Order: sequence, then structure tokens, then C-alpha cells
Amino acid sequence: MPRGGSVPAHAPGTDDLARLERYPFVVVSWVAEDGFPVSVATDFRTDAAGGIVTLRQPVGDGLSIPGDRTVSVVGSHIRPQPGQGYDERRYLQLWGSAAPAGGGVVTFTPTRAWGWDEQEVPFFEYSERSVPQSRHYLAQLSAEKGRTIRPRLDFGSWLLRTTRLPFLSATFVPVLLGIAIAASHGAFSWWLALLTVIGGAFAHLAINVANDIFDTLSGADQANPNPTKFSGGSRVLLYDLVTLRGLIALDAAFFGAAAAVGLVLVWATGSLTLLAIGLAGIGLGLAYTAPPLKLVYRGLGEIAVALGFGPIMLLGAYVVQAGTLSWEAAVASVPVAILISLVLYVNEIPDRSGDAAAGKRTLPVRLPAEVVTNAYLVAALAAFALIVAGALAGLFPPFTLLALAAVPLAFRVYRGIRANYSSPYALMSSMAVNVNLHLFVGLGLLAGYAIAIVATALA
Repeated sequence: MPRGGSVPAHAPGTDDLARLERYPFVVVSWVAEDGFPVSVATDFRTDAAGGIVTLRQPVGDGLSIPGDRTVSVVGSHIRPQPGQGYDERRYLQLWGSAAPAGGGVVTFTPTRAWGWDEQEVPFFEYSERSVPQSRHYLAQLSAEKGRTIRPRLDFGSWLLRTTRLPFLSATFVPVLLGIAIAASHGAFSWWLALLTVIGGAFAHLAINVANDIFDTLSGADQANPNPTKFSGGSRVLLYDLVTLRGLIALDAAFFGAAAAVGLVLVWATGSLTLLAIGLAGIGLGLAYTAPPLKLVYRGLGEIAVALGFGPIMLLGAYVVQAGTLSWEAAVASVPVAILISLVLYVNEIPDRSGDAAAGKRTLPVRLPAEVVTNAYLVAALAAFALIVAGALAGLFPPFTLLALAAVPLAFRVYRGIRANYSSPYALMSSMAVNVNLHLFVGLGLLAGYAIAIVATALA
């Protein structure tokens, strides 16, 4: 059975017949004279060297395995896990012809085989490898029915998947932190703060959708058979959940909304610095995957994400409130930038084979596993060291050291990467912790500034 199981059907070999022996019985199916399918379970024995399977004719049910047509022989296994689902799923299906052999048995000679074993190919990878066949089937069905038939999701699920809304924490952390730093300096406007959060969210969603468009067109998503909840993109184009034209229209709407909010903020503040920051952010977001720059394909994706979701968003939010730049805000953006780039960095680990096939030269593609793993811990600890240095130097309020409570999460992610570097689905829990690491450090810094603001007000 070829790796991937679902593609394509192949000529059976001795390995297939040896696999069939693992099952206690098989189900034999064929199309009866009346055109309806018939299935019956029966005992069997295999002759791997001879390439045949001997099937026992059913007794007492009025059915006989025919010897004049194609039949299917299926062995399958599944184990229920109460409250969790199933595991140990596997099956092997053989097609071929059967011939009576006397003595109540039939000789079956397989000519095609198809199968899957969860121990070799995880269920999610198996499903992904079945996508081309599913698309082919729906295309045939659409041609037969004379109308387009594609998968559907309810609007809420579709929106969550298409935009990847849960990842907006990557925007909220730097934007809210920039606003908090400005407030600690005595500059705060609630309606400008609200507009900044909304504009940042629109920009982030636009970048997410643009990345999906270009990753699909480049073949990166199709080349990746191991997407997870945190990596591999939304895949809405790959699954035909939306048309390319529809996704481009959605992306244009998000970019348009982000630009409109940005222009309102520039008008309200009269800041050319803010205009420059906004243009840099939109340009960087497009250049991440869009030609001709395609930064992520040139090994600059981690730096682009660090800049976009660190200094650009945090300083932009600060300038909206204060009207000028600040060294404190600039330095505070660096640990945030490091940690959000590490979210991308870890999420790229399970994508590395697909990225390499599509020419995306991410760090996990270019570097050995040991270097990637150790570099994660070094970078994460550097982010915490910057927070400590900023607080000790008096640049940050002392209570920003609350962010250090998240240090154990960095070590959890490090251990998870080391243990599951080549197991995409086992790595998912570490990817989730890594997202929380960025979020909790951001919340710790925000709490430190909130305490400083309240203390100043009380004083």
C-alpha cells in the first residue's frame, strides 16, 4: 500500500495480501443481476506467493459469490474510544475476478488494491491526500447535474475558517499595548483607540486572506498534506469553499476597510508619521507572499511578521494617541515582535515539506531540526530578557515583570518541539501553547501598564 493510502489505486502485490491476513474476515461485494449491490461477509485464506485469495462461499443465506463479474473484497478494522472517537482505523480493498474452485470455495484474483492504515498515515493527512479525488468527483457530479456543486459550511464556520479570526490576538496585543503606553504618558482618546483596534483587525484579516490566495496559487497549500489548526492556511480555495474571485473580492473589502479607517485616523491626528507607518504595514503585508517580493519565499517571512506585528502596529497605535514616536514604545515592541515571529516559526515546522516543494525558504526548511529547536528557546528567552532589562532600566513600569509568569510556557513549547518535530498533529498542542505564550506575555505587559496608570491617577 503506497504511503498516503488514498491515492491512487494500484496493482496488488504480496504486501497487500499479507496485510489482508490481519483481518479475521472480509466483506465481498458485487452488483447483482437486478443492478443492486450485494455484500456478504465470509472467511478466507491468502496465497501471497500465488497472488490469490480463497473465499468460502456463504452457507444458508441464499447468496453465492459470482464467478462472472468483478467483485470487491474488503478487510477493515476500527476500535472505538468511548468519549473520544476511534483509533486503529485501517482497511484494504481489492478488486478483481472470482472463479468457482469446488468444495464450497471461490478463488479470487485481485487486479487493483486501495487501502489505508492509520498507524502509517494519520487520519488528517489521509483526508488531505483524498482532496484531489474529492474535487474530481464533485466536478463530475457538477457536469452530470448541469450546475456547480461544491462543499458548504454555515456562514459562521465559513467566516472563521476563511479569515482565521482567532489569530487576531496577534493584532490586539501590540495595538492595545501601544495604546496603554500612550495612556501612561497622559495621552488617551477612547474613540481613536477603538478605531485603531478596528483598523488593525481589518488589516490583519486582509493579510490573512491575501496569504491564502497566493499560497494556493503558488501550490504551497496543495503540496502540504499535513495542515493543522495552526498551520497550512485556511485552504478554502483548495477545498472549493469559495471561488478565487470571491476570495479576491473579500480581500479587497478588508484592505479597503483598513485603508479607510487608516485615513480617518491620519485625518484626525494630522500625523504624516502615522501615514508612513500605515503604508509600510500594508506594503509589508502584501509583500509577505505576493509577487514580486514574496518575502516568505526568500527566507524573510519571520522578519516581516516580526516587523508588522511588532513595531509597526505598536508604534502606529502609540502615534495615534500621542502624535509622536517614543523610545519606550519602540523597545516594548521588540519582545512582542520576537514572540509573534516565533508563532509563525513553530507553525512552519509541520509545513516544511510542502513549503520546500513550493520554494518557500522558511527557517525550518533551511535549518536542521536541532538548530531550529534550540533557536526557538534562545529567541524566547531573549524576549523575556528584554522585558527584564527594560524594567530594571526604568524604561518600563516595574509591574511589567508580571509577563515573566509566562516563562514556563516557553520551556513547554521547546520540549514539545524537541519531542514532536516530525509529528505534525502531536505538535499541535505545543503550537497552541506557543500562541498563548505571545498572548499571556502581552497581557502581562498590559497589566503592568494598567497598574502604572491607576497608580499615577491615585497619586
